[in-house]
Amino acid sequence: MRDPGLQPERTRLAWRRTTLSCTVAAVLAARQAVHGGDVSAAGVLGAGLSLLVWVAFLVVAHRRIAALGRGRPRALRGPAAVAAAGCTVALAGFAVAVVL
Repeated sequence: MRDPGLQPERTRLAWRRTTLSCTVAAVLAARQAVHGGDVSAAGVLGAGLSLLVWVAFLVVAHRRIAALGRGRPRALRGPAAVAAAGCTVALAGFAVAVVL
């Protein structure tokens, strides 16, 4: 039987907060790319890649949140953990590239 404690709920909320943070970074990257009417190819590419990575992170986060809602969730496995970390790092890198 699963422990009815609040740990799964806290973990779900943490995934949602991280998803919200990634959403804000992707939106700000897209906004920065078209800000002031000076649209560059690098800015549009950075914003597009940011949005692509954001969608990939949403998929990983949604799967993890769904797994936490089931009986006894398994630990986050290597490929999903690497994908989540990679998406976060890539999103930060693309956001910085858009600003420069």
